[in-house]
Amino acid sequence: MSKQHAHHSSNASAIEGISDRSVIRANARKSIEDGAITPTYHADRKAVIKLLNDALATEYVCVLRYYRHFYMAKGMLADAVKAEFLEHAQQEQAHAGMLAERIVQLGGEPDFNPDTLTARSHAEYKEGGDLRDMVRENLIAERIAIDSYREMINFVGDKDTTTKRMLEQILAQEEEHADDFADLLDGWIGE
Repeated sequence: MSKQHAHHSSNASAIEGISDRSVIRANARKSIEDGAITPTYHADRKAVIKLLNDALATEYVCVLRYYRHFYMAKGMLADAVKAEFLEHAQQEQAHAGMLAERIVQLGGEPDFNPDTLTARSHAEYKEGGDLRDMVRENLIAERIAIDSYREMINFVGDKDTTTKRMLEQILAQEEEHADDFADLLDGWIGE
């Protein structure tokens, strides 16, 4: 066994694709003002921030629509459906918070400008007429959100696993919301 070969085999920490800890330590000291964004971040940060801001606008439009529906709901089934509207408004608000935090982590600024919310939102702000119409509009909005989040997840891919995981978590809840509304419509007995 050559001296060189013996030296290499004793370096058990060398794993292909994994940087030596001294390199990781040195890189961590560079550009520390970037916070969570290190040199191994490979996504297009500006594009990801724009997508997240569009999602943030979508969530707020949905929060506002759900609150309107919560307050406007009336009729025989109103109590059960109102509870659903309120719960979804609160969950969409939580999604907005997650998105805003991630935007800041990525070095961006969350855009809460009410003047441009509906222009940037994927979903529409539909007031709805009767209770059934409100449920239907919310189902449509959830289906829009599902496709939007799925496309964002595909765009981000494995270049930003933290954002991807967050988007997947939000997507799962949007799918639950759509399922809730589909069940409500399916069992509708009319008023």
